[in-house]
Amino acid sequence: MMSPELDRTTVLRDTAGAARHIARICFKTGPPRLTGVELEWTVHDAADPARPVDRERLRRALGRHSPATIGATSLAEPLPGGGSVTVEPGGQVEISTPPRSSVGALIAATEGDIAELTAVLDAAGLVLGHTGIDPWRAPRPVVETPRYQAMRCVFDRRGPAGRTMMYSTAGLQVCLDAGEPERLAERWAAVHAVGPPLVAAFATADRHAGRRTGWASARMAAWLAIDPARTRPVWSPARPDRDPVAAWTEYVLAAPLLCLRDDSPDWTPPAGVTFADWLAGALPRPPTTDDLEYHVSTLFPPVRPRGYLEVRYLDAQPGRDWTLPLAVLAALFADPGTTRTALTVAAPVADRWHPAARYGLADRPLAEAAAALFDLALAALPGLALPAGTHEETSRGIRRRRAAAERGYR
Repeated sequence: MMSPELDRTTVLRDTAGAARHIARICFKTGPPRLTGVELEWTVHDAADPARPVDRERLRRALGRHSPATIGATSLAEPLPGGGSVTVEPGGQVEISTPPRSSVGALIAATEGDIAELTAVLDAAGLVLGHTGIDPWRAPRPVVETPRYQAMRCVFDRRGPAGRTMMYSTAGLQVCLDAGEPERLAERWAAVHAVGPPLVAAFATADRHAGRRTGWASARMAAWLAIDPARTRPVWSPARPDRDPVAAWTEYVLAAPLLCLRDDSPDWTPPAGVTFADWLAGALPRPPTTDDLEYHVSTLFPPVRPRGYLEVRYLDAQPGRDWTLPLAVLAALFADPGTTRTALTVAAPVADRWHPAARYGLADRPLAEAAAALFDLALAALPGLALPAGTHEETSRGIRRRRAAAERGYR
């Protein structure tokens, strides 16, 4: 039974109460056992990938798997492997998997879900995209909800990057356990530090709306151009020893509201009001724990703590290549010694998020770090106990990416 202090309707009166709730819900420590993945794709007409795909066509195609955002009466049935389907504002389709203790089992179950999703889309003349940003179409809304409308309004205050992110990008998220309390700070630092070299190594988003963008990952460029109060990294090499819980709490409370839910269709908040301001009485009613959890869901740093560590910085990958960054991260974080070495390798480039998005592996320091991380992952890969065929395929794929990184610095 939920204890009174965890009741989502509890009114928050001060920052201390908010901080306690953030620590409870965002950092759940213990032995790392589980790994999850969330896969997102743009969706295209099979005959003409530049043709818009509207909400109704997606709803019919997804059928019983349609989420409520596009089919109010849909059963929203999970896919065969247990993954749930969501549809993003620009019509991107996402599978969110249940976490599993075996990476091999996670891959097998997710492949089954992808096969089912591919089949239902194929029957409707639709196909999944292969890159982290729509190569053919300009940003346009497909799904409109009060949340998405408020997001667009707030993002528009700073420029077009928010619309690009909402309507055109597709990412790959890997979910890792936070780990034991004594290992949390190191895992937190390492999962951030390896971000720039992995962004560079797995960049797939150089072409958008029919043209070259000049970025290796225009997807990551869009995220970085949105309000930094909600998208900048929480951990920084400038303050490497900062307590993760304290850093995240400060980030959450200082971020402006993105949505203010009420009974009206307009959830757009007053400009510049932070959650700390709300706690201090800036709005007519005080916030609740549910409001705080919702606010956290509107923050999009490269790594977001959600009880586990949600790695958000990777582009969508073509075909079965989604398994490669999953395996690399799982291998790097499977053993404390490997994680510590990964942090040492990546620390010199841990702040190179913009060069990673802009130049990818053409940036020599990032290419060198990526190659070293791939070597570490390959050495640790047997510890994941993947089935023989999956291990061999994954090893070949990582070696291919390692060779590309080596070409970047030769």
